Amino acid sequence: MAVKNSKTRLKNDFCRANLSLPYFPSSHMELNIQTPALLFPAVSLLLIAYTNKFLAIASLIRKLISDHEKKRQHHLLRQIRTLRRRLMLIRWMQVFGVASILLCVVTMFFVYQGWQIWAKILFALSLLLMITSLVISLMEIFLSAGALRVLLKELEEKERG
Repeated sequence: MAVKNSKTRLKNDFCRANLSLPYFPSSHMELNIQTPALLFPAVSLLLIAYTNKFLAIASLIRKLISDHEKKRQHHLLRQIRTLRRRLMLIRWMQVFGVASILLCVVTMFFVYQGWQIWAKILFALSLLLMITSLVISLMEIFLSAGALRVLLKELEEKERG
């Protein structure tokens, strides 16, 4: 009897809590203008980091091309190819980051207009774009670590030989 009573109580508590599934926006949740604004500092710092990384890699590519023109070395071409892939990833990181912040601004406008459903949809899309940017950033980090591993391996081989 006690087990049945506790099950009924849990069921009633669940129904009374008016819980909604995570993928259905609750009508009780209201976005205010500050919610999307919370992403501005994070996205701005990420975009600065992405841009700095892009500029550093572009400078390194220019140097490697100059070195390759002076003295043809096979390993420089491999490094340049890897750096080109990293530049492409960084460009996509920037695109998704900028799109995310742009949707945050539009979300704030929609909140200001009182269009809560559209604001929620755009804010969710903004978060997805930021997640995509961060996942691509992880891919670029792994590619960068792989390139460093190759350089360290070449250095160790030179030390042995």
